[in-house]
Amino acid sequence: MTTRPTRRALLAATAAVVALPGLAHAQARAPAPPIAPPKSLAVALTARDAADVVRIETYLDGLQRLKSRFLQIAPDGRTAEGAAWLERPGRMRFQYDPPVPLLLVAGHGLVVFHDSELNQTTNIPIGRTPLGMLLAEHVKFSGDVTLTAIERQPNLIAVSLVRTASPGDGTLTLVFNDNPLSLRQWSVLDAQSRETRVTLFNIQLGGAAPDPKLFEFVGGM
Repeated sequence: MTTRPTRRALLAATAAVVALPGLAHAQARAPAPPIAPPKSLAVALTARDAADVVRIETYLDGLQRLKSRFLQIAPDGRTAEGAAWLERPGRMRFQYDPPVPLLLVAGHGLVVFHDSELNQTTNIPIGRTPLGMLLAEHVKFSGDVTLTAIERQPNLIAVSLVRTASPGDGTLTLVFNDNPLSLRQWSVLDAQSRETRVTLFNIQLGGAAPDPKLFEFVGGM
């Protein structure tokens, strides 16, 4: 049976979907300071790793539209569900099922987090969020992005990424089904090593372009 999260856990986990600074620690007491990252986080790649990285970059560059259901698992194990839309570059919507009063919308270079119950809205530049790496116009795991790990399990492959200039913003791990390659899941690990995981299901790729208003936030929604 799905356990409804407490409001504090839900706020933190929802914020961590895109790792919104501050919101991820909403109502928390004196969070521990982040551990300073090592000088180099980059992982050494084998020939197989390098080939898989190119495959994943090419796949993500070609991923224009996605609609799905999602299951979010908070760091305390509690869950929430909803509908997700992704349109690259730069647009995303996470609409939580009632009675959860939360909405995340990415568009026009911003991520908007809205709590309809409290009538509170927070904006942050998408470039300051780990998911901005996924929504970028061109996906490249070098330069502004550092690949920190690549892992494989039967029919699964995962890559972990940080922003090179600000690794403390959080680690984004993308998990793919392999053969054929398809995005299945992502997780965000914050500076306190708390993980929020989002699994996609009932995925629909491509199709007609959604209404642009889907990726806009209008006060009072």
